[in-house]
Amino acid sequence: MRSRPKTDSTNSIKHWATDDRPREKLLDKGKLALSHSELLAILIGSGSGGENALDLARNIMDSCKQDLTELSKLGVDRLCKYKGIGKVKALVIEAALELGRRRQESLFQDKQVIVASRQAYDVIRLKMQDLGHEEFWILYLNRANKIMSVENISKGGITGTVADPRLIFSRALDIKACGVILVHNHPSGSTRPSNQDLELTKKLKSAGQLLDIQVMDHLIVTEDTYYSFADEGML
Repeated sequence: MRSRPKTDSTNSIKHWATDDRPREKLLDKGKLALSHSELLAILIGSGSGGENALDLARNIMDSCKQDLTELSKLGVDRLCKYKGIGKVKALVIEAALELGRRRQESLFQDKQVIVASRQAYDVIRLKMQDLGHEEFWILYLNRANKIMSVENISKGGITGTVADPRLIFSRALDIKACGVILVHNHPSGSTRPSNQDLELTKKLKSAGQLLDIQVMDHLIVTEDTYYSFADEGML
């Protein structure tokens, strides 16, 4: 078995065996044959400061413990702190990660019929899993419980955000939605509803009843789990 090529300052990727070059390997063997670092190296394109693109990619992925979710949390500013990564390379990485997120999101959202809280969570979690602050989102549903729209209502700080009933229900009336699912995240990682969460849910449910728009659920989401008011009998 051929050993992995050494990546010292004199070892340019162009001098490697064809099977070891990430771009050529992708062409010859397909995308599944490449590691996270090799795919990232293709996005980085060229090395800098005596390190080739694969060196740079390995440094980044090692710092993220080979976890793509951790990579997606870095953002442009933090990526630029890595040696050899400037703003252009950081933007390319950020754009590629966002395309992947949107593709995954579209698999769940496209004409999805929501009949369980887990389905709603699967639709929204990709939008919210990397956030370090609170956001409030709404899933607007038609009479058949198909998703009509998924929209951000507000963004807040680490400990809270504001959801304006007028914004939520005026939009529902505009698109003729028959039901809404409320969603907000807790960056702390706790799914336990606060007193404010309980009061807001009660307020929005009452407002919806006046307009004949059903509040079907309220989800509190974290990176890997959620709390459903409907499942817990809180609606």
